Amino acid sequence: MPGYGVPKSRKGLLPWAWAQQRLTGSHNYWLITVRPNGRPHAMPVWGLWLDAVFYFSTGRQSRKARNLARNPRCVVCTERAHEAVIVEGVAREIKDEGQLARLARPYHAKYRPWKLDLELGPVYAVRPRVAFGMHEKRFPGGAARWRF
Repeated sequence: MPGYGVPKSRKGLLPWAWAQQRLTGSHNYWLITVRPNGRPHAMPVWGLWLDAVFYFSTGRQSRKARNLARNPRCVVCTERAHEAVIVEGVAREIKDEGQLARLARPYHAKYRPWKLDLELGPVYAVRPRVAFGMHEKRFPGGAARWRF
């Protein structure tokens, strides 16, 4: 992370397990997509971090869904900026019924009484390409970048 004063050695850098704990434990997430004209679009979403993939749903006609149909690249951020995890990745709509059924139980457990309502719109899987973590109180040592 050039220019931020992060140590050149790996000493003090955040481990990937730290990021996964925050991705799993976050209740709300920020999803940033790109409009057709290139302007960013940010919106809070509910979601799940399972098996190193972020899953969320949205309305079929929502701005998020329309943006992702044109450009699947997006950014997902956890809700707590003082212990931030930022994931850059590519969103793909999940159509496999077995995979969708596998997500229903943990989604309901996390957001009870709400259920994953597949009639409202698509469910997406965001696979990370790169992620960043920053722990405010430990900065600049409490930071990291992970590539996938």
